[in-house]
Amino acid sequence: MSEANKSNREPRMPKVWESCITLAALIGVLAIGIVIFGAAVHVPMFVGVCVAALMALYLGHKWDSIEKMMMDGIYKALQSICILIIVGILIGVWINAGVVPTMIYYGLKIMHPAIFFIAAVLICSITSLATGTSWGTMGVALMGIGFGLDMNPAMTAGAILSGAYFGDKMSPLSDTTNLAPAMAGTDVIAHVKAMMIPTVVTYAITLVVFGVFGAMQYHGGEADMSRVTEFAAALNAAEGGVFNINPILLLPPVIVIVAVAMKMPAIPGITLGIFAGAVLGLIFQPNACDLGTLFSFGMDGYAFSDEMRAVLQSSLTEDTYNTMVELLEKGGIMNMMNSVAMTIIAMMFGGIMEGTHQLEVVVNKLKKLAKGPAGLVTLTEITCVISNMTMPEQYISIVVPGRMYAEEYRKMGLHPAVLSSALEGAGTVTSALVPWNTCGVFISDTLGIGVAQYGIYAIFNWLMPVVNALCAYVGITLKDLDNKPYKKQAAAK
Repeated sequence: MSEANKSNREPRMPKVWESCITLAALIGVLAIGIVIFGAAVHVPMFVGVCVAALMALYLGHKWDSIEKMMMDGIYKALQSICILIIVGILIGVWINAGVVPTMIYYGLKIMHPAIFFIAAVLICSITSLATGTSWGTMGVALMGIGFGLDMNPAMTAGAILSGAYFGDKMSPLSDTTNLAPAMAGTDVIAHVKAMMIPTVVTYAITLVVFGVFGAMQYHGGEADMSRVTEFAAALNAAEGGVFNINPILLLPPVIVIVAVAMKMPAIPGITLGIFAGAVLGLIFQPNACDLGTLFSFGMDGYAFSDEMRAVLQSSLTEDTYNTMVELLEKGGIMNMMNSVAMTIIAMMFGGIMEGTHQLEVVVNKLKKLAKGPAGLVTLTEITCVISNMTMPEQYISIVVPGRMYAEEYRKMGLHPAVLSSALEGAGTVTSALVPWNTCGVFISDTLGIGVAQYGIYAIFNWLMPVVNALCAYVGITLKDLDNKPYKKQAAAK
């Protein structure tokens, strides 16, 4: 073989248009799969992996090196994959032990008509923090209560979403809270800490705004609180419900929070929460929690027994029964496999795109728009919003920008948690504001009100990216690679 032919087989740097073909193919197949056919994101994402691999072959890479790129990508996310699995165990154990029901029960007790909007935000926040999802709150019941109080339904929906997405964004049990640091290259504890300041600021502003809305809307009178009362009673065994509710059952979440505050690594910190919940479950739920149920629900997720389902169906209204099942039949390792598979496939794509420099050439063009670290954070957020609009799935708005900008953050000397905070600060929360996004579709169908109506009142969702960007420009959220306050000279060489 001549030297000329041999050199032709050497891998080369991609041109911008070649990288754009790969990204456009991914956008196209995701849009077709999700919007037209309502498919889960995994297989369309895998098709994107195949396109990236074909482009890599076209650029001169051998299959062995492409496969290594995929494995290297997956390896970067292994810690987050392990955390997702452990969190699955934790959710199943905490529900069986009565920890999650206790959090929800006390959350429902703060409901009062005079502070309806604030209470709606807080209740949905607590529920989402406890369950790790914005798709399983008390939204439908709260919409009904708001209607009974003659509250603006769009404001009610906005309060529900603001609370739900706060909890989803900050809960270590949430799949997006684990996915974002996996894509950025950090751990979930560092990620949650990085989000704290801008999220708390946004949340405080949200509560104040809804307090004003409540004062404007509420004119006295009583609301039909029967749905909330019935659901709270169904949780509490003392009121004829399922679980023994006790304030001591709030201890496991406190233990996890303290572990985080003491800088304990994520895996042992979450594991402490599992064992604390298991011990308290054996004490407080003696008739429903034993080693067998802990093992079973830790694997497959919590589920009501057939006998308990029959009792609940006969004693509760259909809406309350459905809410019980939706909120509490969760957790377990197997129920985390959806997120684990998504992470693996996404990192296969990211590994190829990074190893072949396809992301690099695109970012080199885009980064000219970013002036300094704060500009990079803003550019990341804009990319997340565009991803939510063009690849209408919340996960993809975290995956693609995360892998696109990870290396650029490192080169600029920024800690990966700065990137992961931007991903969640824009990717997670703005998904509910896009009518054709899977989140927007689900919320509209569930609450019975369109994005065009509730969007402006989803204060937390649209304010979060703004506050996060402002905090970056002020500099209070910028950290260097050692997780210390950022200085320009910290940029990686």
